[in-house]
Amino acid sequence: MPLDLSEPHFQEEVIAAGTMVADLAGVFSGSVLGALLAERRKMDLMGFLVLGLVSGVGGGILRDTLLQVGPPLALVKPSYLVAAFTGALAAFIFELKHGPTVKLLSTLDALTLGSFAVAGTQRTLEVGLSPGTAVLIGIIAAAGGGVIRDVLIRRTPTVMRPEPGYYALAALAASLVCLAFSLTGHRRLALVAGMAVGAAVRLISVRRGWRLPIKRTRAPPIEEDDFGGRSESEMRSRR
Repeated sequence: MPLDLSEPHFQEEVIAAGTMVADLAGVFSGSVLGALLAERRKMDLMGFLVLGLVSGVGGGILRDTLLQVGPPLALVKPSYLVAAFTGALAAFIFELKHGPTVKLLSTLDALTLGSFAVAGTQRTLEVGLSPGTAVLIGIIAAAGGGVIRDVLIRRTPTVMRPEPGYYALAALAASLVCLAFSLTGHRRLALVAGMAVGAAVRLISVRRGWRLPIKRTRAPPIEEDDFGGRSESEMRSRR
């Protein structure tokens, strides 16, 4: 049987222009933030590109895989990879962690979270799934890329670290606001309002030092490694 090398044809994806704009904005800003972690870890250009790509499109690929409505958008629409690699290269070429751009990074982080949350929520509604599923997918899309990125660099994912700033709650707020406006027929306003609310929750919680409660125990803390196992120092002390 001869090998078919013709270009594959995919069914056109169901996605509105506004949803794609929000999605691409999240891809670009997410890739910038992911690549900045490569700078912190003293990685080379390939490290910048890999972490930027994973941070930019990881959540969207996870979202589209769960929705099962065809290939993930990042694999069939070149604009997604262009946005991701552009963001990663921008972080490699320009100095973004010093000077006036430092204050913009927290805002960029908040807008990335809001963009992915509303894009995931809207896309789920566009393919005909329930409102509850739309909120869940919105949260997964917002946190998915960061989780994959953090696992690659052996770091506890941001969404699970006891740091100041609501992460999952900000994504939940963005998804709920987007859902409310979408169900009332204001789909474009839903994207803007959801992004604004999600970004505001994230920024305010970070600047005020708010975080979720941490369980208090009487037992002394156990030293653990990055993946929750007992550390080498603790194992040596038990011998």
